[in-house]
Amino acid sequence: MSGFDPKKYEKKIAESRERLAIARRFEEPDRVPILISTAGSYYSRLFGYNIRDYYTDPDVKIEVQLKGLEWAYETLDDDRTSYSITYDLGPIGEAMYWDMPIEYPDDTSPRAVEILHDPADIETLPVPDPETHPAVKKLDKEFAEFKENVEKRGIDLPVGGGQIGIHPPISCACALMGADKVYELMAVDKAMAAKLFDKCFEAFCKLRDFYLKRSGGKSTSIGLADDNSAFISNAMYRDQIFKYNKAIYDKYGPAGRSFHADGPNDHHFEMYANDMKLTSMDMGGFSKIENAKKYLGGKVFFSGGLNCKDLYYDFETAKPAVEHAVRIGAPGGGYALAIGGETYPGVNPDTLVRSVAYAKEIGTYPIQL
Repeated sequence: MSGFDPKKYEKKIAESRERLAIARRFEEPDRVPILISTAGSYYSRLFGYNIRDYYTDPDVKIEVQLKGLEWAYETLDDDRTSYSITYDLGPIGEAMYWDMPIEYPDDTSPRAVEILHDPADIETLPVPDPETHPAVKKLDKEFAEFKENVEKRGIDLPVGGGQIGIHPPISCACALMGADKVYELMAVDKAMAAKLFDKCFEAFCKLRDFYLKRSGGKSTSIGLADDNSAFISNAMYRDQIFKYNKAIYDKYGPAGRSFHADGPNDHHFEMYANDMKLTSMDMGGFSKIENAKKYLGGKVFFSGGLNCKDLYYDFETAKPAVEHAVRIGAPGGGYALAIGGETYPGVNPDTLVRSVAYAKEIGTYPIQL
């Protein structure tokens, strides 16, 4: 049986949902919401598992996630409102879709090995049909076995995953070709870069439409994880990338548009708020919260303000960063304290837990810092 019982936390989850709903209306709840993005890799390191085993052994995957859920709700105690066991594949969607080699290094996440090396490779790159894709069928089988394993263990929790998902065009292209080569291509051969982005966009929509058709659902909101967009200028983004991400949001996110980029996003904030019209954004771990507040405040619900490097050491080292984030981000609502990007393995768990507790203490409204 699962050691994690969500019924124990129904009241807490309801309070967190209400707190977040108020903040998303750009109003001030009782205190600043706190959303800490701990997941499989972080939990693996926390509980003494090899991250490679987490991604390659379904039993380890289940054990790590169960322990992680219990720790998050019982010890970390942030404002998360969801819980599930996920068939977590790591960042290898492009590798599965294009049959790329996958490396599983010791104690870290898997990575796809680039298959595009020059313009000739881009010209011949196929855009497979998910309906007949061997990787889709293989994943269907693996996911069914994973769900059966969860059920046999008596774990009464939702089971997620089981779909191939790829990144939006620029991050997808960087997975296929390597970031340096893609950035260079954007600078010296825009036409060839556009061919690559066109294929990535087509693949993204094919996969999304395939899974929507299979489920009989309709997409009214969508979140994009697009780390590589943070490392190009805003002029280059507007010229070569904007149309693709905007088209994805227009097609799949008429009601909700969230965005994640684990990098410095300051130069894009105004565009995301006014032109892309995001509804929520992870501001990234290397962005300045002053800039996020200036351009996103009152328009886009945003989360972040902390960087993993603020939390590798003791609580006294982290304390000023927590205070700064709450002081700038919290007034007026529309904000949740978070680690921008994601919580990397190695973040000090004691510091993280104490930072959450401290943010609750100083983050009550009206903010007095």
